[in-house]
Amino acid sequence: MVSSVYSKVALRALMGMCLLWLVSPVAHAETVYQSPEEFLRATFPEKLPETHELWHTKELRAQIKQLIGRTPFGARTRYWQSAGRSVWVLDEIGKEEAITFGVVVEQQKISQIKVLVYRESRGWEIRSDAFTQQFAQAQLTQDNKLSKSIDGITGATLSVRAMEKMAKLALFLDAKVAAMETK
Repeated sequence: MVSSVYSKVALRALMGMCLLWLVSPVAHAETVYQSPEEFLRATFPEKLPETHELWHTKELRAQIKQLIGRTPFGARTRYWQSAGRSVWVLDEIGKEEAITFGVVVEQQKISQIKVLVYRESRGWEIRSDAFTQQFAQAQLTQDNKLSKSIDGITGATLSVRAMEKMAKLALFLDAKVAAMETK
């Protein structure tokens, strides 16, 4: 009889701890390393260019889905462009939560990629400069792959994949914008 009382108390305590973990801000933490606005101001220190919008036509949505394995969020993608440089602030799901990336493209190559907001419980190591430097000067190949091999991080596989997808998407969208401007 005593052991059943203890087991009920232990079970309630365990359930209470699980409930606290689910609603705890630590369980679903959002870490803002740099706001999108700060990233834009750092990229364009002289003057922030106006916001442009690339609308997702049916054809473009299909191309994006083929590129990154899902249809894009929303009906359009915002970007900023000046002096041959475009900036893309993009979200991608890591394991369960969105990760916000800032990507700078110059001459159809990545000049910078950065984790702006991280919402996952693990995999944050992708924000390190040592990791993001692998993307420098990466281009999109004819078969829509990155021109550089990206080393993974143990325990951060899905976050690494998310960053690779957003790097490819930024390069792809930059090429679309460039093609539209030459028409």
